[in-house]
Amino acid sequence: MMKIAEQGTKKSIVEVDMDDQSRKDIRRILKTFGIRADELLVAHLARNPALSKLRVKITLEDMTEYDDSPDVEPANLVIEDEIRR
Repeated sequence: MMKIAEQGTKKSIVEVDMDDQSRKDIRRILKTFGIRADELLVAHLARNPALSKLRVKITLEDMTEYDDSPDVEPANLVIEDEIRR
């Protein structure tokens, strides 16, 4: 049993029964995204040295088709921030 914060908050904690494969898949996807995003942002900043800051928005979109479960709300996460020089 794992305790996680739901919807990106630390106030709302839910217990989730998750197998090892699910956790490995989540970490693989996030690691791949992190590496690619880092490379892209570093290259973008190098090509644009006049930028004093870069505003970014990261979106996680659940693309699952929930036809059999119309009451399921797809997972969604949006993070907006800036990268300063």
